[in-house]
Amino acid sequence: MRYWLSALLAALFLLAWQGVASLDSVDDLTLASPVETFEALVDDWSLLWGNARSTLAEVLLGLGAAVALGGGLGVAMHLFRPLRDAAYPLLVASQAIPIVVLAPIFVLLFDFGMRPTIAIVALICFFPITVNLLDGLRSVEPELLKLMRSMGATRLRTLRSVELPASLPSLFTGLKVAATVSVIGAVFGEWAGGQEGLGRLVLNANNQLQTGRLYAGTVLLSAMAIALFLLAALLERLICPWNRKDKPV
Repeated sequence: MRYWLSALLAALFLLAWQGVASLDSVDDLTLASPVETFEALVDDWSLLWGNARSTLAEVLLGLGAAVALGGGLGVAMHLFRPLRDAAYPLLVASQAIPIVVLAPIFVLLFDFGMRPTIAIVALICFFPITVNLLDGLRSVEPELLKLMRSMGATRLRTLRSVELPASLPSLFTGLKVAATVSVIGAVFGEWAGGQEGLGRLVLNANNQLQTGRLYAGTVLLSAMAIALFLLAALLERLICPWNRKDKPV
């Protein structure tokens, strides 16, 4: 039933979009209709797909770096209280600086191309992954920790056998958030210093008043973010089957 409701809501949205775009008071250069967007997707598919692959590569590399660095730092902060007290304010500060300010700095550091975009994606995704993993590690039931200590388990054994498995649902929550916002980071990076990608294509289409191509690129960016979120959710179902919330109807 929920899939039918989602399809119905999407259909209503498209009808409303088409209706607003068809009004005489709405300029075609301001709002492309769904039909015009679809035509742009078909006519410019090779151009859109080539840039989409570049953006997807930047997003996946940035996400991978964020998972590796964020996971390692989250575990280290959990194991060493002084490190957690010192690093947590810096984590928050890293998200307080607007990306539009950091993007040009990253371009100066890493030069033009994919590298500054990957760094921006990693920075945006780093925070939710690290914080959610840290919260998951700290939310283990005290009785389980006491049980492991009573059995003579070492600190690393307790981490591997109890704390890390218990923190996986929280980690995937952070990963789903990061997967969604990673596309935003890629767009900002491509605007600042990218040479290709959907973000750069959308910016050029806006400057050239190619509204249909602009909306087609935006649709692909949205689809990419949704697909990454669904992929993270699927991985969570496979790796954490005990955390499923499904109920029989």
